[in-house]
This record gives sequence, C-alpha cells and structure tokens, in this order.
Amino acid sequence: MSDEIYNELLKKIECKSARIGIIGLGYVGLPLVMELCNAGFFVDGYDVSEKKVELLSKGGSDIDDIAGETVQQYIDRGTFFPSTNPSILSSDDVILICVPTPLSRFREPDTSYIEDAVEKVAAIAHPGLLVVLESTTYPGTTNEIIAPKLAEKGFVIGEDIFIAFSPERVDPGNPTYHTGNTPKIVGGVTSRCTNAAVILYLSFLDKVIPVSSTAAAEMVKLLENTFRSVNIALVNEMAMICDRLGLDVWEIIDAAATKPFGFMPFYPGPGVGGHCIPIDPHYLSWKLKALNFYAHFIELAGEVNYRMPNRVIDGIVRHLNEHGKSLKDSTVLVLGVAYKNDISDVRESPALDIMKLLIEWGANVLFNDPYVPSLRWDDDTIGSCEISEDLLSSVDIVVLTTNHTIYDCSFLAQHAKLIYDTRNAFAGIADTDGKIATLGSNR
Repeated sequence: MSDEIYNELLKKIECKSARIGIIGLGYVGLPLVMELCNAGFFVDGYDVSEKKVELLSKGGSDIDDIAGETVQQYIDRGTFFPSTNPSILSSDDVILICVPTPLSRFREPDTSYIEDAVEKVAAIAHPGLLVVLESTTYPGTTNEIIAPKLAEKGFVIGEDIFIAFSPERVDPGNPTYHTGNTPKIVGGVTSRCTNAAVILYLSFLDKVIPVSSTAAAEMVKLLENTFRSVNIALVNEMAMICDRLGLDVWEIIDAAATKPFGFMPFYPGPGVGGHCIPIDPHYLSWKLKALNFYAHFIELAGEVNYRMPNRVIDGIVRHLNEHGKSLKDSTVLVLGVAYKNDISDVRESPALDIMKLLIEWGANVLFNDPYVPSLRWDDDTIGSCEISEDLLSSVDIVVLTTNHTIYDCSFLAQHAKLIYDTRNAFAGIADTDGKIATLGSNR
C-alpha cells in the first residue's frame, strides 16, 4: 500500500495535478506561490493576516520583488486562492511551511510559528501528503517538531506521509537571482521523503540539490548566513582598525579585491539587518550550547556587528565636534531606514537602532526613505520627510545609513551642512570643506 501512496503522489506532482498549500505568504511564501502558479499548479495560500489576504485577493502585493500585476494574473486565472481559514489546506497534496522564525528576547529560537503551522497541518493531514518546512531554524527542528506531531496521528513517515526541509534562499531586491533560478537544497526524513521533495521542486525550479538529511539541509542555511555574518564582522572591525590607523578601509578593500584568488570582498556598514544574518547564527550557537559547545567565533561576530550602531554614533559625535557642534539638540536627518538598498524591508535594520541612539543622545531625528513612507515609532507613526534644499540646509547633519540608488549624492553634498556616510556613497565627490566624514575612512 505504501508504494501505491508514494507513486500516486509523485504522479500528481509530475502531471501537476497536485494541489499545493503554502502557510505564510510573506517574503518566502509569496514568491513560491508565483513560481508554482506560473508552472501550472493550483495553490492555496494561508496567512493569519487579514490585511495581507485582502490585499492579495484584490491583486495587490506587499513584497518588493512581486508585482501586483503578477498576483492579479493568478487571482484572475483562478489558480491562487489566498485565505485566513486554515481549512483551505485540507484538500492539498503538498504543504510548504514558510512562517517567521524570530529570536525571543533572550536571543533564543522562537519556534512558536512553526509549532502553530504544524498543528494546522496535523489537523488535516492525510495519506499521500508531502510537508516541507522552509523556515530557517536550528538543525534538528524538522525531526523534533514536525515529524513527531504527524507520527502521533498514526502516519508512517516515508511510507504514507512525507516530510522534508528545504531552506529558503530569498535575497530581496537581488536583480539577478530569485526564487526560480536559485539552486534549492532539499533534505528529507527518509530517502523517499527527499526524492518526493526533489521531484516537487524540480517541477517549478531550475536546480535542486539533495542532501543526506533534514538536519544537513537545516545546517546548510545556517552555514551560508554565518559565513556572511562572520565576514561582515571582520570587515566592520577592520573599518575601526583603519580609523585608528588613519587609513581608508574602502581603499584597502578595493586594492585587496584585485587579487584573483583567495579573497572575497565584503564591505563595512552601520550593522547588519534583514530576516537572516542578524538572527540565523544565533540559532546555531543556541543549539550548540545545548550540546555543551560554545561557538566563540560566531558569538564574537554577532557582538561586533551588534555594536556597529554605537560606532556610527561615535563617528557622528566626532564629526559634529570637529565643526563646533554637539549631538545634543542637533537635528539629524537619517537617509534610508530599510536594511538594504532599494527595498522597503526594515526588519532588524541598523538604521532603526541608530535613530534610537540619536534620540537617547538628545538629538532631534528626521528620516527619509523613498521605499518606507512611514514608521511605527513608540506607539506613534512618523513619516518620511521629502528631501529638498531647504530641508538639507536646515538640519545639522545628514547621516546616510542605506545607500538607495535613487539618492543624488552630489545634490546632498551640495546642500547639506555636514554628512556622515556609513556606506561610502560619497566616494569621489569633492569635499574641500571637510563636511563629509565616512565610516572607516580618514577622508
């Protein structure tokens, strides 16, 4: 009987009669919906946000990389069905879990969203169902949280129900790589689970790489983002070293990058942000502590990156002091509050930490971001200011934290009194008055 269940699932996937359910319609889930619909599948999308589901149902999108017109296309065709009712998943053959995995206030993994999703899946699970977790988490999560819950229902994993992990690799705003052409890692609880997931993803993605287990697949994602966290921390510390030595870290990096082997350039900044790099390494270090192993290197990298907003404040204070001003009672215009350029995502953005520190120092803080029209701030909403000659000349200092390509740095340099640049955006612009200071540079 198990062979029949397994083969029927594969047949449905291959002929695209399998109905797909997505739990979580955010930065991971919605791009998957679009790729699946484009490949010819019918997709049921479940999300707890009534606002999001209403927007999607009307052909809108709150994800930078997904155009509303694309959503509207599949709504009109009747191949995408967003809902806040989890019962919509009851007829699905495949369910992909794409929910948030934040850290608790103690910087420990918060798996409550995964647990809630698994409860909903368990309530409607049936023989022949494939369940894949895409949410980033610690090695062992799939086997420890998802597998037991479904096994409790009497299912034999790998025979009449199939479970796998496939880490999301979303890079918001990347003009080259997206969900469709980024290689997909897959690891299943059993070999059949792995194979079923591989066949699923190959039905709508370009390339799939199977690994030996769910834990291996979970570890792949953590290695990728820990690699970035550690290298960003290294170059952030190098920026501080160059500052002490009176050198320009940006010049040093560009020169080192001419070596055709053995070096990969990373660049300093005001800190790290987004849904992965500030969070994922902590999942790994937490797991290792439970095994009586302390990940010194990972913890140190997190500490260096965490302190960068304070380093930026130090640079702002010094630049103001050099021009006879104090930070207290100064008006500061922060340019860019998204965590990276040309997107609207403010999750874990270091710009928000810098704004909080500026306020603590007694500064009056304004912000501009062409992608973020407003921010929720201390139970209030503050709006993005419109950049103008009058605004630039009226503030005491402009602090560039996110280098959106729309910013005209020549215009900013012409009209601002002082500038503190955390992204080397003003490189090459003449500064005879010493009004521009750059993180990690003696310019």
